[in-house]
Amino acid sequence: MSLGKYSRREFIKTGVGIGAAAVIPGGRLSGASTAPPGGPLRVVASGNGLRAADKAMSILQSGGDPLDAVIAGVNIVEDDPDDMSVGYGGLPNADGVVELDSSVMYGPTHSAGAVGALQKIKNPSKVARLVMEETPHVLLVGEGALRFALAHGFEAADLLTEKARQAWLLWKKSRAEKSGGSDGPGETAFSGAGRVPRTHGTINCLALDADGRLAGVTTTSGLSYKLPGRVGDSPIIGAGLYVDNAIGAAGSTGLGEANLMTCASFQVVDWMGRGFGPEEACLKVCGIVAAKAKQWPRFHDPDGRPNFGLSFYALDKKGRFGSASLFEGAKYAVNDGAGNGLREAAYLFKAK
Repeated sequence: MSLGKYSRREFIKTGVGIGAAAVIPGGRLSGASTAPPGGPLRVVASGNGLRAADKAMSILQSGGDPLDAVIAGVNIVEDDPDDMSVGYGGLPNADGVVELDSSVMYGPTHSAGAVGALQKIKNPSKVARLVMEETPHVLLVGEGALRFALAHGFEAADLLTEKARQAWLLWKKSRAEKSGGSDGPGETAFSGAGRVPRTHGTINCLALDADGRLAGVTTTSGLSYKLPGRVGDSPIIGAGLYVDNAIGAAGSTGLGEANLMTCASFQVVDWMGRGFGPEEACLKVCGIVAAKAKQWPRFHDPDGRPNFGLSFYALDKKGRFGSASLFEGAKYAVNDGAGNGLREAAYLFKAK
């Protein structure tokens, strides 16, 4: 079945049809559970999310809400000054300023909130939730997002740690030595003089509770040394995160631009809605992104393969989970209530 071409019967079988079935008169979502009480507890996260998965599961096991669980989980990473890709301690933009992106989505109400290019606030995931709960909007950015956070009691803080500042200074030096050379997203993790730390890392966390409620969060400091004001996929619903309580949830880490141009997380959920398992759905979308990358001059190598990293994480309403990456070697975190550990992600290409 081709993307975008459905018969009426096929349409009803797809994620679009299933999602539509949750709507009640007046356009309001019913918020009804899609699984009987006593269903499986699951937390799935990116490879840097072991601590987040452990925290989230503890909240689920105590009867807590899945959105509370995933946000509390990623807060651990947001608060960690040694993690240079998320929150406090994240690598800054080209001007040496840390700008954070985050989104949350809650399956039972099909509601979402997000912030982009947020400065001075350690926990953008908490602010994203407030956008969802306290405003009629989905996304706030920049100065407006900061003012909103401060008005709701968040304290401004200097997010640039000394470790991150030194990395930024080293990057500036390497740029000068390159005499105007470009730092494109296809460069290796370390480039220039003195092995400059680079990252477009992120943390994604998804959860399913015993009542069949799904929730997800994605949070990041974005592409290191990015142009000021650059917003990646993490705060964009359907790109860095998507949750449909009738089907499942998906999120991503890696090069945000690739997700933005393909609405990739939405596609993962849509493929699950068509009957594919979570891992299969993630691999399907890896293939779609890889095919598109051949058309993007900056984002493929001479052989036509993507020159960037990208991973997807998925969890369906039955508690099944999976992950896939463009290249081999990626891992993801899973907590099934009996154990918390890293698993190998499926992949599209072997590393060269």
